[in-house]
Amino acid sequence: MISKEQIAADYQQIQDEICAALELTDGQAKFEEEKWEREGGGGGRTRIIQNGNIFEKGGVNFSAVHGHLPDTMKRALQVDSDDFFATGVSIVIHPNHPMVPIIHMNIRYFEMPSSMSGDKPPVRWFGGGIDLTPHYVIDGDAKFFHTSLKNVCDSYYHDFYHRFKLWADDYFFIKHRQETRGIGGVFYDRLTANDELSWENIFDFSKALGRSFIPTYTELVNRNRNKSFTEDEQLWQYQRRSRYTEFNLVYDAGTKFGLETNGRIESILMSLPPTAKWVYNYQATPGSEEEKTLSLLKKGINWA
Repeated sequence: MISKEQIAADYQQIQDEICAALELTDGQAKFEEEKWEREGGGGGRTRIIQNGNIFEKGGVNFSAVHGHLPDTMKRALQVDSDDFFATGVSIVIHPNHPMVPIIHMNIRYFEMPSSMSGDKPPVRWFGGGIDLTPHYVIDGDAKFFHTSLKNVCDSYYHDFYHRFKLWADDYFFIKHRQETRGIGGVFYDRLTANDELSWENIFDFSKALGRSFIPTYTELVNRNRNKSFTEDEQLWQYQRRSRYTEFNLVYDAGTKFGLETNGRIESILMSLPPTAKWVYNYQATPGSEEEKTLSLLKKGINWA
């Protein structure tokens, strides 16, 4: 069986690979690293890139933490053990160009020993996903993005893409706005071994999804980075960033987990954009690209 130490080591390697490739893509900015330790146990490497040619702000973070779960998290996870171990890589990139999309990725592993009473087996699972938040939805880019994810999913299990795409549609939904955060992607949680999938299969899938980030995102960046844009289009970018912020602060499970387990606040909130605007009662001009984008922020669109 794969050890938690091996999982953490492989995730660290993926963090290294992604950071090196993003620096090459940007061509100017370099990641700054801050190593940190969690008071309750474990720590991580926060890496931030800022003020680059194309990346205004981004983070590629690794963590491997352990300790005792607070009661609120035990109830949320429906477990009765105290001890936990969690490791993962989390990424959010905010470009400075309204035609280049925001992207988020997370791959993670969680385990707990057997219950305190000893009558339940250990708990362990993988989770993760990648989703895209374009400021302007470009049909060809959306199809490319979802097809790339489908290819990774299909190479491991026949219904991964279908299941995880629906899961992403439901998860990345801003209920109080009645709109999706972007065009979705794939999302999964509590994925465990069964008769058809071994722990090795699931771990390999987790790593393959993580390593699909660079070829997929760099293609989208390079397709759009040299397009011209107007001041109004940048204002729209800031407006869309405000919706991203609302989701992360109100609904995002990773943000809640980090706060509830006394995580490092700067690393938890690195997903927030450097600039966002809340325009009161914004109404898109009929027939505009902004209106088109709003019409596509809904569940159930078959992009692939």
